Amino acid sequence: MTENAQQQPPAPDTELPTQYAPADVEGPLYERWVERGYFEADAKSEKPPYTVVIPPPNVTGSLHLGHAFEHTLIDALTRRKRMQGHETLWQPGMDHAGIATQNVVERELAKEGKSRHDLGREAFVERVWKWKGESGGQISGQMRRLGDGVDWSRERFTMDEGLSQAVQTIFKRLYDDELIYRAERIINWCPRCLTAISDIEVEYQDDDGELVSMKYGDGDDAIVVATTRAETMLGDTAVAVHPEDERYKHLVGKLIKLPLTDRSIPVVADAHVDPEFGTGAVKVTPAHDPNDFEIGQRHDLPSITVMDEHAVITVHGPFQGMDRLEARSAIVAALRAEGRIVAEKRPYAHSVGHCSRCKTTIEPRLSMQWWVKVGPLAEAAGDAVREGKVKIHPQEMEKRYFDWVDNLHDWCISRQLWWGHRIPVWYGPEGEVVCVGPGEQPPAGEGWHQDTDVLDTWFSSGLWPFSTLGWPERTESLAKFYPNSVLVTGYDILFFWVARMMMFGLYAMDGTPPFHTIALHGMVRDQFGKKMSKSFGNAVNPLDWMDKYGSDALRFTLARGANPGVDVPIGEDWVQGSRNFANKIWNATRFALMNGATVEGPLPEASELSATDRWILSRLNSVVAEVDALYEDFQFAKLSDALFHFAWDEVFDWYVELSKTVFQAGGAPAEVSKRVLGEVLDVTLKLLHPVVPFVTETLWTTLTGGESIVIAEWPTDSGFRDAAAEQEISALQSVITEVRRFRADQGLQPGQRVPARLTLDGTALAPHEAAIRQLLRLQPEGDSFTATATLPIAGAEVALDLSGTIDVAAERKRLAKDLAAAEKEKAQATAKLGNEAFLAKAPDNVVDKIRTRLAKAEDDITRIQSQLEKLPQA
Repeated sequence: MTENAQQQPPAPDTELPTQYAPADVEGPLYERWVERGYFEADAKSEKPPYTVVIPPPNVTGSLHLGHAFEHTLIDALTRRKRMQGHETLWQPGMDHAGIATQNVVERELAKEGKSRHDLGREAFVERVWKWKGESGGQISGQMRRLGDGVDWSRERFTMDEGLSQAVQTIFKRLYDDELIYRAERIINWCPRCLTAISDIEVEYQDDDGELVSMKYGDGDDAIVVATTRAETMLGDTAVAVHPEDERYKHLVGKLIKLPLTDRSIPVVADAHVDPEFGTGAVKVTPAHDPNDFEIGQRHDLPSITVMDEHAVITVHGPFQGMDRLEARSAIVAALRAEGRIVAEKRPYAHSVGHCSRCKTTIEPRLSMQWWVKVGPLAEAAGDAVREGKVKIHPQEMEKRYFDWVDNLHDWCISRQLWWGHRIPVWYGPEGEVVCVGPGEQPPAGEGWHQDTDVLDTWFSSGLWPFSTLGWPERTESLAKFYPNSVLVTGYDILFFWVARMMMFGLYAMDGTPPFHTIALHGMVRDQFGKKMSKSFGNAVNPLDWMDKYGSDALRFTLARGANPGVDVPIGEDWVQGSRNFANKIWNATRFALMNGATVEGPLPEASELSATDRWILSRLNSVVAEVDALYEDFQFAKLSDALFHFAWDEVFDWYVELSKTVFQAGGAPAEVSKRVLGEVLDVTLKLLHPVVPFVTETLWTTLTGGESIVIAEWPTDSGFRDAAAEQEISALQSVITEVRRFRADQGLQPGQRVPARLTLDGTALAPHEAAIRQLLRLQPEGDSFTATATLPIAGAEVALDLSGTIDVAAERKRLAKDLAAAEKEKAQATAKLGNEAFLAKAPDNVVDKIRTRLAKAEDDITRIQSQLEKLPQA
């Protein structure tokens, strides 16, 4: 905390504006928090550490609802831990996002009629840095709008000097340990971006294509194969069949003629082939299919590349120079002319990979690339969870994790880009290969040159939990804040980012995993459960909702939907409801302040408290314990719901209302209740603060005169419970609720006063007669009182005189008409459900609707009969 933070702010205003205006409050409050250093973490502190890293957003990005959701959860965790006395670090930063950023800047160049090749590598990289300084990172300002309590003094970027040193260091160590190697393998290739891309950057969708069955060989040696990529047949080097497939045993080991070429290819037996699928025979193109590549390795087949990096055919013949799709049609036509097309199916819907950045169809391609040998690293990452060093929450997500890390293939880490961490390997004129670590001089002289590729973005972001703390140097921050306490992230990147952090953290930090707990959340969806997307027309800019309803309203809505590992639906109506909740908090606190609620002095002894006071304090402690337990279990939805109902229902709707009669009466009981109300609001605002920080800060500082709720002490359960008081107030609530329901059923206006006789003697409700009369608008019975309706509730009796308030005869007539309609509805629904012929033909949804109508009719009959019984005789 900065020196500034130690200064006491001026005394707050004792009055609040009549309405809460988030736009006037949020910006100035956040800047005050930052200026006072509340979010800054001190590595020298003796407080226990609590560390969370931000999943680094792309420098090209802007805040979307997924970010807002995730940031709300992390902010709630870190704000609570800060209040609990932990030295809390929420580490911010951004990812350089290699391919995404390069694409953005290349599009800017295209507007000028230029390409990156016109500038050259050095000038292009300078151009990207300039763009990053001017346009990148707008998400930082949006994080401030949301209220993110990050330590901005520690903000990092995956290509800053320190993180670049970390990347070079771990590359060198992995290379020296023979865990990084260079090899020719099948990769995902984007013909538009002209680079290998990772699995996470491939989006699969069902495309309409064609399935073509082709005959290879002739006569007894003929064999039929099918493909959706006919153009790749030019690179076939075998046909594969299952070893036990009797249909093809006579062909295994033979050579057959490959159509349209002057080559013959062998028939090989491989267990990978499914004899039940299609013809049971598959074409093998090792240079253009990952499964075929593996077959080729097992059978020592040659790999023939038939396309260049632009997906243009390169083999000699009439198809050379054609685009892959143009060649596909031409090759099918040529095969058809030779009578080798056995069957054609189009359209044929099948899953096709596309580049997530430019939407171009991905081409599997044999390419010389750099790879991480993940076997030993993945084994350690799996063992860390199996041995309990790292816990995955919810636990059922462990299976997904193990399914991934236990079956990881070696990781292609090189990208054919200019923006990113350049691979620190130099090649010499005699074929020398030298990997250069930090501080080492690269080899110089004629013929020496550095590898032109850069590293996959996930390589540097995989170092995030420790590179951001100064690794490879053994800094104070690294010693204090590593490992992270928890990683909060979506289940969708469990495999890609989380697994890589686990592998690198265990490797670089001597077997210490990067975090104790992985807390996985779901994806934000629209109110109908549909994925949010611009193409679907249901994407929402969270800034629009924050502008309209306030940041607290958005945050509370997101937290209230956050069940561990489950997708989160959200609609604007729900945000509006959360805005209403913020207003309710505001208005109730304003009422309390106007009536003298205070936090000064100790709480009175239990013997001085009324049952109402003891009840709310008992409930308050129960809620503190409940919220703490739910936080530890990452149950954000449940804790938000518990706080909503406690604050709105119990504090604002019951305790505040019950206190009004005490305040009006004055005297010692009123002074006690003012102190209790102050205590309840103090604790409730603290409990709410991590999720709704802005409104609670304004109210709490006004209520208490404290410096900031951000650094206030988190409430603890004092252990005070009073079951008798809870039971007594529960009975009081039953009386008030039942009489209110009866009044509404009889059509009485909420403010309409009714004569009543209360028989409370001998019950726990006797001390509450004044409150009951005030809340229910019940006036004294008077000399002419006639009990026209009597309600026995909770051991007490409430007799009402309705003779002057309603027309009993007219009300009976109305209810009788409603009862007849409900009974008719019941009879019709019962008849249909008893008709076997109808049930046999009717769709399930129709039958379900009739069952629902029957249940409603039965409920209506019970309700109306009860109302009739309670009416006085006409």
